[in-house]
Amino acid sequence: MSDGDLAAVLLTGPFGVGKSAVAAEMADALERRAVRYAMLDLDYLAWGYAGSDEDGAEFRMMLRNLEPVLANYLAAGVDRVILARTIHAASELERLRATLPMPIRVVRLAVPLAEIERRLGADVTSGRADDLRRAAEQVRASPTDGEEDLVVSNDRPLGEVAGEILAWLEWTPRL
Repeated sequence: MSDGDLAAVLLTGPFGVGKSAVAAEMADALERRAVRYAMLDLDYLAWGYAGSDEDGAEFRMMLRNLEPVLANYLAAGVDRVILARTIHAASELERLRATLPMPIRVVRLAVPLAEIERRLGADVTSGRADDLRRAAEQVRASPTDGEEDLVVSNDRPLGEVAGEILAWLEWTPRL
């Protein structure tokens, strides 16, 4: 990939698989190499309650917020975008692809359910019990099976996982 091309990667997988941590590690690696990037944990663009319990309301809010935020990064010269979010259905991935002004590659992070339980069980927030229940459902259902371009095991040090993904993307210039 040439440096002038716009490109995005979506890190996905169940709650507790480490999407945000791997995204942050990838961002740090790109910054050390002076690669222009943006890292967006898409959950933060939908965190709130706008008064609707309708299916898909949270996802629609995330997409509405993503467009201007991403436009600001692109206007500043960013050409690599790291996104992190659990995708609950293939239709969500289709809508995300349609929203982005660039190609997106999808990396599903995977860890055994026992590891997810260990990770989420250590967090004391009340929402984590729901997250753990949903993670177990997602591991069983695997809603993005077949939709991803790469599956990466996230049961190793973050630097190794981030490095594997960045090398696969060919986003890191040789130093």
